[in-house]
Amino acid sequence: MTAKTDEGALGYEQARDELIEVVRRLEAGGTTLEESLALWERGEELAKVCRRWLDGARARLDAALSGRDAAEGGDAGAKATNGSNDSDGSDDEVEDRGGRAL
Repeated sequence: MTAKTDEGALGYEQARDELIEVVRRLEAGGTTLEESLALWERGEELAKVCRRWLDGARARLDAALSGRDAAEGGDAGAKATNGSNDSDGSDDEVEDRGGRAL
């Protein structure tokens, strides 16, 4: 196990790989209670690092997607309804003048 490092310096893959090793060692057993507690604590730290990286990635993806939608003029809903021009975006059937569905 690596000594406690600056969590900000760990990349996602590095933290994930070390976390996998911590879990492997805990599952294998054969460690003292003190060693197991230290491994558990390190695993918790590494899991937090991974979660921060994943949350940051999700935020970047969400920002990129919302930026793309804004650049397209918000037409995503109209495109999804096969070009329907209804102001409410519903899939109401179009009727002819006699009230029959087309």
